[in-house]
Amino acid sequence: MCVGLSAKVVSVKGDVALVDSSGARREVSAALLDDLEPGEFVMVHAGAAIARITADDITESETLAKEYLS
Repeated sequence: MCVGLSAKVVSVKGDVALVDSSGARREVSAALLDDLEPGEFVMVHAGAAIARITADDITESETLAKEYLS
């Protein structure tokens, strides 16, 4: 099973984005997404931002994770 984490982009420098996922910040590759901007939401897998997502997607992911972990 593959797991991706939803995260909010804090900053972007070249092909590297600083993202925040539930308060944990880390740098990930932004090479797969064109014109990534701070404030956008992304799905992160294996150290790379692989897709843009919406705030609604994050809410749904968090709800499912809570249900799964309960």
